[in-house]
Amino acid sequence: MVLQRNEPVTIWGEGKPGSEVEVVFAKTMVKTQVAADATWSLKLPAQHTNLTGQQLRVYSGNEEILLENILVGDVWLCLGQSNMEWPLSQEKHFKQEQKKVNQTLLRFYNPNFAGKSVYGVHYSDSLLNRLSQDQFYHRTEWEQSNLKSAAKMSAVGYYFGSKIIKEQKIPIGLINLAIGGAPIETFIDKNALLKSDQFSAKVEGNWLNNEALPKWIRERGDQNVGNVEVIYKDSSGPNHAYKPGFAFDSGIKSLTKFPIKGILWYQGESNAQEPERVEEYKDLQRLMLSDFRMHWNSPDLPFYYVQLSSIDTLHYKGQLWPEFRNEQRKFIRETSNTGMAVCSDIGSKNDVHPRDKKNVGERLAKWALKEVYKMNIIPSGPMVKSVKYKSGALHLYFDYVGEGLTAYGNELTGFSIDSQSSVDAKIKGNKVVIEVKEKPTYVYYGWQPFSKGNLFNEEGLPASTFRLKVE
Repeated sequence: MVLQRNEPVTIWGEGKPGSEVEVVFAKTMVKTQVAADATWSLKLPAQHTNLTGQQLRVYSGNEEILLENILVGDVWLCLGQSNMEWPLSQEKHFKQEQKKVNQTLLRFYNPNFAGKSVYGVHYSDSLLNRLSQDQFYHRTEWEQSNLKSAAKMSAVGYYFGSKIIKEQKIPIGLINLAIGGAPIETFIDKNALLKSDQFSAKVEGNWLNNEALPKWIRERGDQNVGNVEVIYKDSSGPNHAYKPGFAFDSGIKSLTKFPIKGILWYQGESNAQEPERVEEYKDLQRLMLSDFRMHWNSPDLPFYYVQLSSIDTLHYKGQLWPEFRNEQRKFIRETSNTGMAVCSDIGSKNDVHPRDKKNVGERLAKWALKEVYKMNIIPSGPMVKSVKYKSGALHLYFDYVGEGLTAYGNELTGFSIDSQSSVDAKIKGNKVVIEVKEKPTYVYYGWQPFSKGNLFNEEGLPASTFRLKVE
């Protein structure tokens, strides 16, 4: 286990009403009394970074609970769908990485969940019986990184944590609650959706028939829990991993008592298949982040996310991915303490699960190293900030230029003024110039599901897809 450093840590449990509970950790002892409802809660004072495993003891009457090998460092929560869930054992660099996985400072909390890898069929009775909020995520133990534990851990999370440890030499704890195929709605508190004028329709009636939700996830849910006798349901319909608010209630909610350093987010494929879902996504993500920050009482809680990669539309419903990537780009411009890892250069034409998660995790880590750990690095590839029309040419200006813009000696590609046909573009200093016959309305970059863009900075980080109005 890893406890979040420099923050009071809540410890809670159940016991005999009126009895005393004593918690001892390191050189600290805190006491409380069990309430009438048999619950108790107390706070350990903030602890400094500690690289040596320590014991946490809980005493009450004749009972004792002992937790061992606890470090104090930074805890990051991993959320999203299958590309965040994707295990290290199936990642492109796993063979080379096996020699490096034994890391005493890297710890995982990686629970299984009800319905994992069960697709296209009705759930069994035993699986239906696990669809309660307290059984959906299977309770497990924290694990130290080794070949067995790392192999099944989120590859993105693993590479993120490994990079932070390499640079900062501090313990990193990763909690992985990602769910393959899950829409963003399941990770948002149902109450936040209800209170939103824009999104309250998402929690009206049976979610399996609710057209305010992505069609694909409703179809998948119906295959699993539709027209079967289910035990766990409410006015919003049967419980399921994709039901609005369900992942929040089943896992995230209890963690809000537990201080964390920040959140890693890799999600979007399930919300990128219909125009209305793409259009609303940025606002949904803003609502989710605002609600997370409220629950953790942390207005500046870091949130680093992955922009959708590239894919060929012949093999996936990726027609709207350029638009979706652009919405994700705009999110970072409109929110504080957020960062976006661009990965359109390492996508797979034939697979929605690109196997290179090392670059993904390490690109997320660059944001944390820059913003949280205050390293003097460039965290992102070129991010367009403006385009101006001057004397028959478009002049595009970028943030995160670093040591300079480059196409690595190749012809610069990926630019368009009509979203379809390509135009000649040239790197001139720290800007890109496109000669045009007349002023266009927009300029586009990487506006294909499988991006043809090859603009990078000299730090090796790719530019984001964008559509920008010409000034």
